[in-house]
Amino acid sequence: MKILPEKTVERLSEYRRTLLKCLEEDKSYIYSYELAEMHNITAVQVRRDIMFIGYSTSNRKGYNVQELIKVIGSIIDPMEVLNVGVVGLGNLGKAISMYFIGKRPKLNLVATFDLDPKKIGVEINGVKCYSIDRLREIIINKEISVAILTVPMYSAQEMAKLLVQAGIKGILNFTTVNLSVPDDVYLEEYDMITSMEKVGYFVKKHTGKSR
Repeated sequence: MKILPEKTVERLSEYRRTLLKCLEEDKSYIYSYELAEMHNITAVQVRRDIMFIGYSTSNRKGYNVQELIKVIGSIIDPMEVLNVGVVGLGNLGKAISMYFIGKRPKLNLVATFDLDPKKIGVEINGVKCYSIDRLREIIINKEISVAILTVPMYSAQEMAKLLVQAGIKGILNFTTVNLSVPDDVYLEEYDMITSMEKVGYFVKKHTGKSR
């Protein structure tokens, strides 16, 4: 299958999260319009995304939830387990680590890193924190290919450079710095400030409080 657009991959991941919740609630089938309403998009968009990954159904009950979860997983999940490291074990890094562990079997958090001597050796659900000085060594030994970056903004670019040199192929950037990485490294940047400003803008528009 050809490479999917980034937005399509995002929506497929969101669909799966919703479908897993449906399974927990003993819901075995779901219509496209139901899935659309849960994600505030159109049923046409849902059907287009699902057809894009080669899944269809003639069942009048809608999509088989369990089947669709399996198909989405076969498309967006890596073939082999990818090991992940969190760089920066401040409040955000710690929260992400605690939330992330066990959420996806094909994405395995195996190490965290920090400069603070008090955090070195600390374990979160069995995942040990290592010194930044051992970054390259641990990344190579534990075959880490994905990094979640939560360091202060002044060290973000230098840390990204060290990660790339150590062999990291994907970075999820939670800092406010727009990073520069080689073309063969996938970079996903999450800017909380921009997201909050976007929320604020639409709240303003909906409440009619523009000035």
